Amino acid sequence: MPDFDLLPADRRAAFYAFVAAAARPEFLQAWGWGDLKAATGWRPHRLLVPGPAGRPVAACSILERRLPGLGPLLYAPRGPVVDWDDAPATEAALAALVAFAHRRRAVALKVDPGVPRDHPGCAAALRRHGWRPLRAGLSFEGVQPRFHMQLSLRGKDETALLGAMHHKTRYNVRVAERRGVAVRAGTGADIPAFYAILRETAARDRFLVRGISYFEAMWRECLGRGLGWLLLAEADGELLAGAIIFRMGNTAWYLYGASSNRRRELMPAYAVQWEAIRRARREGCAVYDFRGVSGDLSEDNPLYGIYRFKKGFGAELLELVGEWDRPVRPLAYLLARRALPLARQAMAALRRGRGGGGAAAESADE
Repeated sequence: MPDFDLLPADRRAAFYAFVAAAARPEFLQAWGWGDLKAATGWRPHRLLVPGPAGRPVAACSILERRLPGLGPLLYAPRGPVVDWDDAPATEAALAALVAFAHRRRAVALKVDPGVPRDHPGCAAALRRHGWRPLRAGLSFEGVQPRFHMQLSLRGKDETALLGAMHHKTRYNVRVAERRGVAVRAGTGADIPAFYAILRETAARDRFLVRGISYFEAMWRECLGRGLGWLLLAEADGELLAGAIIFRMGNTAWYLYGASSNRRRELMPAYAVQWEAIRRARREGCAVYDFRGVSGDLSEDNPLYGIYRFKKGFGAELLELVGEWDRPVRPLAYLLARRALPLARQAMAALRRGRGGGGAAAESADE
């Protein structure tokens, strides 16, 4: 029988230690992220999968939500966390996930591992265990973005990072410095101010944001527990831009960003990103992940500006393996697939509106 340990709250530290030490850590797999999602109607479950010697070889945070009249839908955002180059560990992890889904009598279990599309073993392993790839376009149709922009920090000092930037990006970073923009780390008390400029950004760039209680919970469950930073750019005491950055293990992720309509000529959004990159490097990160862009890189694409902003810092495009569904109760899954497309299309339309030079909110929380 496939083996896994379903963890109680007092095993939080052990779960975190495994995920943070992974070659591909995932902040969406953090215990705190599951607690945050519990405030929005999901029920989190955390699994550790033991290997032959009893030591864990995989971990997975699985979110559960009931579909009316059908039963539980399970989703493991960017899970499972496993060494995909280790075939026995991968087989054990996927078998454990399938066993858990059957135990919950789920409709299906969705995964979208943070693994490159060209990985030699990931897709084949998923297929062996009954997962089916979902068709996806080049934009933000999925729950998580399929195309990321990642900046390698390995072996690079600040001079090298500046030198790798596009000359216009480097110029804007220096404009912010010359004109007195200062970036500081925020606290939970700064969430309302950050949220106010996030609302400004949303109105300007025509996208929707969650209520302030969600961001207060994000501080309480995640940022305030050391899973990242709230960075705020100010000039003359006025808040001009901010960003929420998650950090786990060797990676930092740009999740939410906002900029005021005032004094944009000071380039505060560039100052925030540069400070986030510097901080990630100082804290030992090997990768700074700007997260999502459209896979359509034509300059007439309305989302091209997001790519240009992130590319300007020296980041490179990475396509991930995408979303895969594992039906557990096939008839219920078929009914769900027929009922959900309109909702998915509506969410995709909202995501397509997110962006605008890197200053808008990123989607990571559906």
